[in-house]
Amino acid sequence: MTTALPFISVVIPIYNGETDLPDLMACLWRQTYPADWVEYLLVDNNSGDRTYSLLQDYADCAQKREMRLVPLQAVAIQSSYAARNCGVKQAQGEIIAFTDADCRPEPQWLMELMGPFLTDDRSDSAPVGIVAGEVTALPSHNWLETFADRQETLSQKHTLAHSFRPYGQTANLAVRRSIFDQTGLFRPYLTTGGDADMCWRILASGNWRIEFAEQAIVKHRHRSTLAELQKQWQRYGRSNQYLHHLHNVALSREFTWREYLYRWSRWGLKELPTTLVKIALGKADWLDVLTTPIGLYCTQARSHGQQQAQLPPQAEQIEWLSH
Repeated sequence: MTTALPFISVVIPIYNGETDLPDLMACLWRQTYPADWVEYLLVDNNSGDRTYSLLQDYADCAQKREMRLVPLQAVAIQSSYAARNCGVKQAQGEIIAFTDADCRPEPQWLMELMGPFLTDDRSDSAPVGIVAGEVTALPSHNWLETFADRQETLSQKHTLAHSFRPYGQTANLAVRRSIFDQTGLFRPYLTTGGDADMCWRILASGNWRIEFAEQAIVKHRHRSTLAELQKQWQRYGRSNQYLHHLHNVALSREFTWREYLYRWSRWGLKELPTTLVKIALGKADWLDVLTTPIGLYCTQARSHGQQQAQLPPQAEQIEWLSH
C-alpha cells in the first residue's frame, strides 16, 4: 500500500469567471491537502471580463500563503477542454485533478480524492487510473433547484453507471498524468462530452480502472430557470450525439408524440389526483406535482439537442502532450 502523498496539479478552466472567483478561491484556500504538495493551474479561456487580472492578483496572495497558484491563458480555441489541455501541459503533478470555476470543493476534497490512488493494493485487476469524486448541490434557492437536487441530477453515480462504460465528470475528477502520454489529452474542439470521451479512451486500453471517491465532494448550483434547464438538457442531447459518432454508443431513445400524449394523460388523470391526496395527508408536497411535467420537459430538450447536433470534423482531433 502506498502511503506517501502524491504531488497534485489542480486544473480549472475559467471563462468570464469574475463573479465566481472569490468563492472558488476561498474553497481552494481551505483545502486540507498539504500546500507544498499541490499546485493550482487556473486557465483563463479568453474571457471578456477581468478574470485574468484577478487571477494574477490571487497568485500574489497565494505566494504570501506559501501556495502555488499559476494563472494561465488559453485563447486560441474557445473550449473548456482546450483550456484543460493547456493546464495539463504545464502541470508538474503526478496526479491531475479537475474541477470548474462555478464549483465549490469541500475542504477535504483533494485528500479524499487521492484515497483510491493511495489504497490501490488490488492485484487482481488493472491499477486505478481515474478517480471520480461526488458532485452535490449547493443550497437551493427556488423550486427548480430543489427538484434537481431531489433527482440528484449532478451526481457521478449516474455517469459511473453508464451502460457503455463508466466515466466521471470533469467537475470532480482526477487522472494519473502518465496516462495522457498514452491516450492523449482532451479533444480541444469538442464542446460537450469530452469528459466521457477521455475516460472511455483510457478505459478502452484495458490498462486502468476507474474508482469512486464518494466523500470527495464538490458542490455545484443547479439551474434556477426553465431556460437554463432547457440549455442543460439540450447539451446532454448534443453530448449523446457526439459520443455516438465517436464511440458508437446508443443514442437516447426519443419519445413519439403518442408517448408524450400518453404520459401527459396519465399524469393528469392518475398521478395528479393521487399526489393531491398525498399532499392533503401530508405525505407529499407541491413539488411532487411537477415531477412528471419537468421530466418530460427535460426529455424533450434532450431529444431536440440530440436531433440538431452534428459533430464538426475538427472536433475529432485529439491533442497530445508533445504538441
